[in-house]
Amino acid sequence: MSLERPVAPDPYSLLPATAAFAVTSEDVRDGETLPQAQVNAAGDTSPELSWTGFPAATRSFVVTCFDPDAPTPSGFWHWVAVNLPASTTSLDTGAGASDDTLPGDAFHVRNDYGTRSFGGAAPPPGDRAHRYFFVVHAVDVAELDVTPDSSPAAVSFNLAFHTLARAIITPTYAS
Repeated sequence: MSLERPVAPDPYSLLPATAAFAVTSEDVRDGETLPQAQVNAAGDTSPELSWTGFPAATRSFVVTCFDPDAPTPSGFWHWVAVNLPASTTSLDTGAGASDDTLPGDAFHVRNDYGTRSFGGAAPPPGDRAHRYFFVVHAVDVAELDVTPDSSPAAVSFNLAFHTLARAIITPTYAS
């Protein structure tokens, strides 16, 4: 069976435009290959992320990791951490391990692996390089109206109405 298919568009280019701010990482680099620690079979460790320059009106953050290149019509959600306090400007390496490793009352919704945590890259063997959009969303409410049982799509829907700005870093990975 062939996995030949068109390249999926940048998913954030399909949403209403927002302001941008800066995200950096000690672990992953935009356009570069993910380290093994961020791969499903070799670590499943969420990367360190730090952000600056977000709007003053920010009341909370949501951090996500999405792979639009998965061979599905809906891509693949690797990480969705919700309701990070507005005072949070970074997440340490491994902060996506569980709700206990997130600040304040923040929590995870289930990723497409079915876990409430970060799930590392796992593109099909032999497939082209996949892009992993690590996004920090600056949000205009202290808490999105979602629960740990919400889907990543429901979180994204809520973000469409509450995102003030986004910061994006996009490493890649191929098996």
